[in-house]
Amino acid sequence: MTAPSDDFPLTGRLASIDFGSVRIGIAVCDPDRILASPLEVRAAEQWKQDGDYYRELTKSERISAFVVGLPIHLDGGESEKSTQAREFASWLSQTTGKPVRLFDERFTTADANNRMRAAGYSRAGKKKRIDAIAALVILESFIEACRYRGEIVGIPSNEPIPVKGESID
Repeated sequence: MTAPSDDFPLTGRLASIDFGSVRIGIAVCDPDRILASPLEVRAAEQWKQDGDYYRELTKSERISAFVVGLPIHLDGGESEKSTQAREFASWLSQTTGKPVRLFDERFTTADANNRMRAAGYSRAGKKKRIDAIAALVILESFIEACRYRGEIVGIPSNEPIPVKGESID
């Protein structure tokens, strides 16, 4: 696998984040990046005050890097939600000292809903876990895309936002 220019590690545990305005879903994988599992859901309203939580998560789960879901329109354009996810990703990298990649999260919530329906989750159960399952889908998709391409995919958190009307690759 090709090493990226932003020091994103080729091995080690990853945590993925499904960043939302109400809740933040978190999932983690093993150091070999084979198995991923949902971890938890946190309230999102005061995420800027959660630095201690993310630093402790990095330490306790031995996280080597983060993947943050980037909401992209079907046409490839970005939105206000994309800007918020980018802001969170940049903050997360600065707060934890770990590299962060943004990864296209189109269809992750729909996939998470399908998985939960198939597993027989009740409506209340879905509401509590949907964001963690969406983070799991993001992480699994990221890992799979890296394997398929033979390189680290996604966008480094410090990369500039594309000009309005441009799509991301």
